[in-house]
Amino acid sequence: MAASLCFLLFSMFFLLVKAPFHPKDILPLLPRQISWPILNSLNSPLDILPSFVGSASSTNNSLGWKGACFYKNSAWLELHNKSGTEYGGGTLHIKVSNAHSWTCMDLYVFATPYRVTWDYYFLSREHTMEFKAWEGRAEYEYVKRKGVSIFLMQAGMLGTLQALWDVFPLFTNTGWGENSNIGFLKKHMRASFEQRPQPWVTNITTDDIHSGDLLAISKIRGRWGGFETLEKWVTGSYAGHTAVCLRDSEGKLWVAESGHENEKGEDIIAVLPWEEWWEFELSKDDSNPHIALLPLHPGIRAKFNMTAAWEYAQSMAGQPYGYHNMIFSWIDTVDKNYPPPLDAHLFGFWICGGIVVKYGSWFRDDCDWVCGIGFAGWGDDDGDGFSVMILL
Repeated sequence: MAASLCFLLFSMFFLLVKAPFHPKDILPLLPRQISWPILNSLNSPLDILPSFVGSASSTNNSLGWKGACFYKNSAWLELHNKSGTEYGGGTLHIKVSNAHSWTCMDLYVFATPYRVTWDYYFLSREHTMEFKAWEGRAEYEYVKRKGVSIFLMQAGMLGTLQALWDVFPLFTNTGWGENSNIGFLKKHMRASFEQRPQPWVTNITTDDIHSGDLLAISKIRGRWGGFETLEKWVTGSYAGHTAVCLRDSEGKLWVAESGHENEKGEDIIAVLPWEEWWEFELSKDDSNPHIALLPLHPGIRAKFNMTAAWEYAQSMAGQPYGYHNMIFSWIDTVDKNYPPPLDAHLFGFWICGGIVVKYGSWFRDDCDWVCGIGFAGWGDDDGDGFSVMILL
């Protein structure tokens, strides 16, 4: 606390007096006991996301913005055909000036729906980013009409690396990773974790479980633990996975879930016998799942059509996990409903540009509608799939 207060006063002094360096720039040189608490208070995992500053085009040379290091910046795009290709290429000009110190730098990402690249700037002058050749007519027409989008890493090089360090351990299947996930949720969601006394497994029997009862699952370790932690953070939910209990005509208990991994390593929709599902969660799931049974309200249970639910679950068994509607289920408008600092630009050029081009069918519908890029001709060659809550 005292170190942070001293750092704050030191920073205020440097804002008033132009200096060759800024206190943030020398933090890595300080002892870890001093620098890391300050870095943790100044930065957050949000710093891993870039902020949209504008689009530079050949018809607009008035784009200007304030950077994290350089306070006066401008950019414009020059179209040319130095490569001698069918659609030519272009040069992005970026002029930076008015640095707040001699030791800072700005980190930028440049994107179209068809490519993503990056660069950093340390010197006050005009810089260039070369695009030797556009990917084809589609990118050429897009750039000619809308230009190249520019994103600023607002935390700078140091803050971005710190954010990466905060996020990386979330996905490790170790005690360090589990503690990191718990710490992340405590810090960013103000969640509380109280260790229950043994035994941790309840003595509930299958006779207490009925068709339509929900299983809410929270994983805090490994690949899915890290993914669910970030999912909880952006959605505000304390569960990252769900499944539903169903009984067949003979009364046998089953679990229907989307996201079950089959023998080929594919995530699919599955209907599993309760004993098989429960044994896996108890002894084989290394994500350390926390499972809560949420029974249907008696009034709702009386209306629940068990026959229709069972037939529907069977019809969906074996279909792929619904990656293509996972994001669409909570980003459901063109430019609203994005958890800050996400916005339509970041979604359009990082999700649509970076992922759809490689995994077309996953997010095709989302990007068709939000970005209007034109992937409508790409079919879902793996069938119709639902994410967990869409299935339920």
